[in-house]
Amino acid sequence: MRIATANETYLADEALIRTRTQWVWMAILAIVLIAAPFALNNYWLYLACLVAINVASATGLNILTGYTGLVSLGQGAFMAVGAYTVAWADRNLGTPFLVNLFAGGLMAALVGVFVGLPSLRVKGLYLAIATIGASLILHFVFLNWTSVTGGSRGMNVAPASFFGKELITYFQLYWVLVPIAALMVLGAANLFRTRIGRAFIAIRDRDISAEVLGIPLLRYKLMSFAISSFYAGVAGGMWAYFFRSVGPESFTLVESIFYLAAVIVGGMGSILGAIIGAVFMTLVPEILRFGVEAVTPYIDNAGTLLSPVRTVVFGALIIIFLVFEPQGLAEIVQRIRRFFHLWPFKK
Repeated sequence: MRIATANETYLADEALIRTRTQWVWMAILAIVLIAAPFALNNYWLYLACLVAINVASATGLNILTGYTGLVSLGQGAFMAVGAYTVAWADRNLGTPFLVNLFAGGLMAALVGVFVGLPSLRVKGLYLAIATIGASLILHFVFLNWTSVTGGSRGMNVAPASFFGKELITYFQLYWVLVPIAALMVLGAANLFRTRIGRAFIAIRDRDISAEVLGIPLLRYKLMSFAISSFYAGVAGGMWAYFFRSVGPESFTLVESIFYLAAVIVGGMGSILGAIIGAVFMTLVPEILRFGVEAVTPYIDNAGTLLSPVRTVVFGALIIIFLVFEPQGLAEIVQRIRRFFHLWPFKK
């Protein structure tokens, strides 16, 4: 019988994957992700690509809200900054799409730093309102700076090109969007093994105590805004290449609520939670659509109810999880893992 022992080194204690079982599950996940595009049809490939984009953005918001404790309702606006940057660079500079994605992330990070400036003075509900105000300002810019954004008409985006081959189909895009999202998740997981990540957590748990311990609050809060916005900007750029067009109505307040709901439902302060929440919230509208299609023969104009019902469901999910399961789906997964780890000895 194998007896568990304590880790003998600091590196072993801080490793992302600590056991042989975890390595096996990671290998299985990698095999599934590689085999998936060959087994899925076009509809499910579309959803897989959309999930990858949402996972990237939700992970960024979780860094800010879940790990640093700064509530933001501007994730959609930061994604829009990245999407417009990608569209403009693609049209005017013709730079490679990976360079455009990085530029979109940097531009969103810069905007995020300015939006995060009030975070030293306000927090909680007041900070959330401040990010909403910033979103409205950015929406006004997108709508009226016609020479750069195209105004109300928006901008079309040429297909992403990789080694001279255009990525047009969902099958082709899958091999780009999913690896990028995976790298971003891995980067976020590693972030919280560093001094910066631990400073974020300290600020979330007790910002005054963190400042007493020598953590400069403004610097790390702005850093958290920048990293979160960078993730949103890259996700927005991925979104632009995926849908091939960007407009002022592409990223509304509803999109920001969507990502906040994904973080809350999945589990704040958990990388796994951001992934599960993004997957779950991406599939909810599809489930609602199937439900609407089922009742369409019996209810007139059932299709027109889909958009408001979607918003209501997002709000209801946030309330339900805040009341009954504040730690989200990630905690439910952990309970299941603990149960089977001790079964059949646990009563």
